[in-house]
Amino acid sequence: MKAIALREIKSFFGSPIGYLVIGLFLLLNGLFLWVFDGEYNILQSGFTDLSPFFILAPWIFIFLIPAVTMRSFSDEKKQGTIELLLTKPLSLWQIVKGKFLGSFLLIVIALIPTLIYVYVINSLGMPEGNIDMGRTMGSYFGLLFLVAAYTSIGIFTSTLSENQIVAFLLSVFLCFLFYFGFEGISTYTKGFEGAVSQIGMDYHFKSMSRGVLDTRDILYFVSVAFLFLSFTVFKLKSLKS
Repeated sequence: MKAIALREIKSFFGSPIGYLVIGLFLLLNGLFLWVFDGEYNILQSGFTDLSPFFILAPWIFIFLIPAVTMRSFSDEKKQGTIELLLTKPLSLWQIVKGKFLGSFLLIVIALIPTLIYVYVINSLGMPEGNIDMGRTMGSYFGLLFLVAAYTSIGIFTSTLSENQIVAFLLSVFLCFLFYFGFEGISTYTKGFEGAVSQIGMDYHFKSMSRGVLDTRDILYFVSVAFLFLSFTVFKLKSLKS
């Protein structure tokens, strides 16, 4: 598993993909949070709060993470190396977890530089240090769980087609559905709004963003990630047979 994860990371940084993903993520966030006029501009908001970043990041990741994961298995299928990968002395779970971990770590690397935002806002506060650190750290933890869920979805969709564009589009659709789709659907389910909205990631991410790490929210994200990784293993079993 470790070898596959390292191979994934090396392949990301051995090509422009890794640098492009990190650069795009930081550029888009930087422009919306510090340069462009609007509701997401932190300097114009007048508050020592990183909420605009935690509103933007999930939407950017809906497109960015599928771009990272779309090649995970679809590229192996296209190049005909999937059979070689499946014959390695590793279980299917180890292969899937290795692919997942490689993609997940790349996104974590992209997130690390954003900690500078915390330092800058903390320094600009009046008085200095006037930032809700508990809420900020809770939002970061929520973002990590959200990234894990998105990544598991992307890994799964990459097994469905050898065409990376198809894998990308399917992943974007499923990530959107699970993040915001159920929240939108809940408005049409009178009497069941709360139950339907709780199926979506947005509800649980917002809950964690309040600074309270509820085990129900953590269990939700772990369950979603495990579910799609299980789907990936089942799909690989069908390819192996």
